[in-house]
Amino acid sequence: MNSHPTSSPPKTTGLLSAIVIVASLGYFVDIYDLILFSIVRVQSLNTLGITAAEAVTDQGLYLINMQMGGMLLGGILWGVLGDKKGRLSVLFGSILIYSLANIANGFVQTIEQYAWLRLIAGIGLAGELGAGITLVAETLPKEKRGYGTMIVATVGVSGAMLAYWVAEGSGWGWRVAYFVGGGLGLALLALRVGVFESGLFEQAKKSEVARGNFFALFTNGPRLARYLKCLLIGVPLWFVVGILITLAPEFGRALGLTGPVTAGLGVFWSYFGLVFGDLASGLLSQVLRSRNRALQLFLGFCTLMVGVYLFGIRGATPATYYVVCFVLGLAVGFWALFVTVAAEQFGTNLRATVATTAPNFARGSVILLVPLFQLLRGELGLLNGAAVLGLASLLVAFWAVSTLPESFGKDLDFVEE
Repeated sequence: MNSHPTSSPPKTTGLLSAIVIVASLGYFVDIYDLILFSIVRVQSLNTLGITAAEAVTDQGLYLINMQMGGMLLGGILWGVLGDKKGRLSVLFGSILIYSLANIANGFVQTIEQYAWLRLIAGIGLAGELGAGITLVAETLPKEKRGYGTMIVATVGVSGAMLAYWVAEGSGWGWRVAYFVGGGLGLALLALRVGVFESGLFEQAKKSEVARGNFFALFTNGPRLARYLKCLLIGVPLWFVVGILITLAPEFGRALGLTGPVTAGLGVFWSYFGLVFGDLASGLLSQVLRSRNRALQLFLGFCTLMVGVYLFGIRGATPATYYVVCFVLGLAVGFWALFVTVAAEQFGTNLRATVATTAPNFARGSVILLVPLFQLLRGELGLLNGAAVLGLASLLVAFWAVSTLPESFGKDLDFVEE
């Protein structure tokens, strides 16, 4: 690893500091807005005149791809800005953009408007998690880092459950659900008082080393390998959320369930599981004193649950299906652990770039997963096609974890040369 330490270590902060609280609430709103489209997909497209089942599926996948494309662009933009201008500027700039975009989503009248606003929202949504995790990782003592990022994730993923309640449980409708998400984000900006920039970043600014050079990730072989492995760890989660859960109605029909199921409830129960999964994976990494072993255990659990989802509940009731969604969510509850590992692998001058691009490139993998899934579905059928794609993503992620250096307890006071 090409790195060297920076100067005197910065002051650290406590687990319930303003930084941890704001990062947690920011991720809460981020997840609310990110997942909301999966919940209101059918309802909103029906309102816009798209009613045929196949058209709803195709247009829904198109809009998801626009959102994820925005996240790919935003991941690079916010990551570079996070290392050049600071973690806080990204944290609050991204919240402002996705909040305004989601308010505008409540006014859409055409698919084209919807698509462009999902793109803009995706750009905004790309910045919050990476900036928040980087700030928390750099300001907490190294023995408490895992607990801090665990809090961020556990609070954050519960935003999906609020999204479900507002979109479907409240009776307010999908347009109001977008307004609520945007309003929550704007309200969160008022909490920035008392949040300070990372001391490690302030030190890195004083050195002459280049900061936020995205292309530096590709000019050094071992560094590029570390980066690509970090990206691959997060792909299985977005296979599960972006395909298995988002297309819940289609999978429900293919499984011959005794009644219809909705993506909204699938998202609700899987993210309810994710709350406990992120809590468990964070605690497990601290107990085992190993990020890698905790990730390997969760990837194995995820493989088992994908098999149960696709082949173990044929002819089951909708209630059984939602129980499986909950446990599947539990099994992919290693999202914050994945982002933490990405942040810990790289020096201060590239840390925000990596911690922001890695989750967004993993999310953006949906853009590749969707056409691959459609190709495999045509050849093998819905269930077998999903099984092949899911197994491939899980095996590659397991290999990536197994070959990455362990980062538990690593001193983050270094820069990449």
